[in-house]
Amino acid sequence: MAPSQWKCRSKMFAVSGCMLLFVLGYGPVFASVPRERTGHSGHNAGYTSDGKQLPIMVLMPMNETAPMSNIGQGIHPAILLAIQHINESKLYSFSLIPEIYDTECDNAKGLKAFFDAIYYGPKHLMIFGGVCPSVTSIIAESLEGWNLVQLSFAATTPVLADKKKYPNFFRTVPSDNAVNPAVIKFLKKFEWSRVGTLTQDVQRFSEVRNDLTSKLEKADIRIADTESFSNDPCTNVKKLKDNDVRIIIGQFDENLAAKVFCCVYNLNMYGSKYQWVIPGWYQGNWWEQANSTNCTTKKLLMAMEGYISVDFEPLSTKQTRGVSGRTPQEYEAEYNRRRLQKGLESSKFHGFAYDGIWVIAKTLTRVMAILRQKGHKKIQDYDYTNKELGEIVLDVMNETNFLGVTGQVMFRNGERMGTIRFNQFQEGQEVKVGEYNAIADVLELMNNTIRFQGVEPPKDRTIVQNQRRNINLPLYSILSAVTILGMFMAGAFLFFNIKNRNHKLIKMSSPYMNNLIILGGMLSYTSIFLFGLDGSFVSDKVFETLCTVRTWILTVGYTTAFGAMFAKTWRVHAIFKNVKMKKKIIKDQKLMIIVGGMLLIDLCILICWQIVDPLKRTVEEYNLEADPQGRDIAIRPFLEHCENANMTIWLGIVYAYKGLLMLFGCFLAWETRNVSIPALNDSKYIGMSVYNVGIMCIIGAAVSFLTRDQPNVQFCIVALVIIFCSTITLCLVFMPKLITMRTNPDAATQNRRLQFTQNQKKEDSKTSTSVTSVNQANTSRLEGLQTDNHRLRMRITELDKDLEEVTMQLQDTPEKTPYIKQNHYQDLNILGIRNFTDGHDGDKSILKNHHEQKPPAQWGSVDPSRMSTDPIDDINSPEHIQRRLSLQLPILHHAYLPSIGGVDASCSSPSVSPSVSPRHRHVQPSFRVMVSGL
Repeated sequence: MAPSQWKCRSKMFAVSGCMLLFVLGYGPVFASVPRERTGHSGHNAGYTSDGKQLPIMVLMPMNETAPMSNIGQGIHPAILLAIQHINESKLYSFSLIPEIYDTECDNAKGLKAFFDAIYYGPKHLMIFGGVCPSVTSIIAESLEGWNLVQLSFAATTPVLADKKKYPNFFRTVPSDNAVNPAVIKFLKKFEWSRVGTLTQDVQRFSEVRNDLTSKLEKADIRIADTESFSNDPCTNVKKLKDNDVRIIIGQFDENLAAKVFCCVYNLNMYGSKYQWVIPGWYQGNWWEQANSTNCTTKKLLMAMEGYISVDFEPLSTKQTRGVSGRTPQEYEAEYNRRRLQKGLESSKFHGFAYDGIWVIAKTLTRVMAILRQKGHKKIQDYDYTNKELGEIVLDVMNETNFLGVTGQVMFRNGERMGTIRFNQFQEGQEVKVGEYNAIADVLELMNNTIRFQGVEPPKDRTIVQNQRRNINLPLYSILSAVTILGMFMAGAFLFFNIKNRNHKLIKMSSPYMNNLIILGGMLSYTSIFLFGLDGSFVSDKVFETLCTVRTWILTVGYTTAFGAMFAKTWRVHAIFKNVKMKKKIIKDQKLMIIVGGMLLIDLCILICWQIVDPLKRTVEEYNLEADPQGRDIAIRPFLEHCENANMTIWLGIVYAYKGLLMLFGCFLAWETRNVSIPALNDSKYIGMSVYNVGIMCIIGAAVSFLTRDQPNVQFCIVALVIIFCSTITLCLVFMPKLITMRTNPDAATQNRRLQFTQNQKKEDSKTSTSVTSVNQANTSRLEGLQTDNHRLRMRITELDKDLEEVTMQLQDTPEKTPYIKQNHYQDLNILGIRNFTDGHDGDKSILKNHHEQKPPAQWGSVDPSRMSTDPIDDINSPEHIQRRLSLQLPILHHAYLPSIGGVDASCSSPSVSPSVSPRHRHVQPSFRVMVSGL
């Protein structure tokens, strides 16, 4: 065929190839191309008269100076061995003749060798070879125009898998992309679902990476990071580490692999936490030959330890005889013997070249059979223009299926479905740990061969284990036990208060208010149990409910306890600070209403809080922490809080209200500080309680805020503050009463006359000093008057205190006072005056002088002229004396003394017999009712 006829017929012929052909000319090139022929020379050399010798075009680099020439030289013995075994089998009616053309891994020389083979050589039925990717792709693109089929044994570039561009290309060696399904299977085996890729920026590796990416997405394996580099990989390796990539799939050649693992060593990205997966086609001891880094070989070996390499299996490991009647091991022994005779190095592609010759032999046998069935001419009669022959060869190639030395030989869309081998670098050498059968899609790992640096395979990411910062159970138990003791104490106080509610010591201190104080303390104690319950004890929904419940309980408990205390203090203040008015009678019901009003304010605030902006469970996460047990996990602490959007505002409202309540209590306690009846006045203890509670709450709130991220400390502070405040409040309120009841039940209601005497003496001393300085001449007379005045004032003070006590006893039974009739007042006055004069002879002259100066005023009458005068000046006025004589003395004599175990009310004097005066022996019914009421 003339060159002008075939050079432009190919539909897929590259333009550059045509131009190169015209430049080089069409002369023969065999003189410069070393080749090995087994047939005759000439245009039709290779055919015998009966056509039993079929030439095959073999394209590969053979020149020792050419790149990858070691592959061509290494597979040459395998080709000759395959032809020998085919001929020895006597199953084929022809003999294959390999016509070897040296491409020298050069596009121009390879293309020229291809055209020279077509133009000058015999008519080749198939093309066998293709080592260098660039040369192979140029030739494979033009095969369809020549109706030729090419079968490669060493071209692994993924680009040749494009059947639209290379429809007539087949290969017995798996492509570089063939390892990707094996890698996917390997990842799934160890449940790695997050990986990263590190790819050298060249076409071969980029194509593998792109194919791997698509397969990873289909397998639901996340690619955390994809890095590409040209020369220095350290920056990209660091990015992988920063993104917490633990499983790295590398695609780079052996020259840059040493740099990669040097960076790996410097960044400490090796060991039990990392797993590297790299190509497995590197030459032996590549880290020594390609080490151009600053890392020593020892450092590289440390970084490389445990990496997994993935590559196709050169020879099957099965002890099974294949199509040649030999096992892979028997074939390998013959191959090594033949290549050693010629002093050639072994090539890992020799098994694929051996099986490739068998593929050609079986294909041509099948094609010849088809041609005979169709009654067509012999295969020798077909030329490059016969499209039918090319289609038959394609169909037969796709149906190839036999067992060769490399395993099961079959094609899927022209791609070899081979076996992928997994090796692991262990102690300076690669050890096979498993293989993947692409046909069966099965991964087999050899038992106890794969060894990871840790006790288990590394994780595909830093396993973040969320760890709740919960309250320590022993701490919760201890504080709960202390709280229970406090509640038992409160219960004991409640029992004491109820049991002795009718005793005048307890009755004068308002037992109902005391019960409310105890109730508030117990509610505060109860909130401690709720504050200690977190997500480790209850569910999230229950925890959110507890946020509201414990806030309500603590708020209501505080108001109940201190509201009752302040209400009691207010009653004392209302009784003893209103000196110009009649003594008030304030029932406990009114105090209950006051406490209820305080609680109503609390409820309004809490209900608005709950409706407008309820408390919800929020989770606060903290920075990752290393596992204290050294496991390959990271701890992310988190803490549960009860919060809402406007937490500060609501807390401010609650604190403001509670602060005002506490200030009001302090004011009342200060105002009633001089009321000296312990059974009535708790001002000193209320002041102490407010002081302790205030200080503890301020300290507790500050420490609680500062220890927000430490739940144990926070709970301990909150619990201790509540326990301390509740306990100290209850003890200050009830312990004095309990001690008094145990030691001296009557001492609580006795006047502190000594205190008032001392205070009065101090005041009189000051007054005496001032008067003496004014008028020293009247000193003796003034001292006498002051002595009389002092004695009278002391008596009046005593009588006032007795009146206060009796008034407090009568305030709970005001309904019985109407029985004291007006017609009894005269008898009471007479009796009271008699008793008064009998017991106090020293005061007779004084009373007489007062009676002589002004007649007794009527009961209840008040001189208007005296209303505006100073209370001190009016203390000895006739009106006041009249009132005291008419009211105080009879009450004290007939009501108070019998109630505290004194003399009988019918007796006018302790020394007088009841029979002296019948009038005195007789107690009128109204007084009986009053006494019994007390």
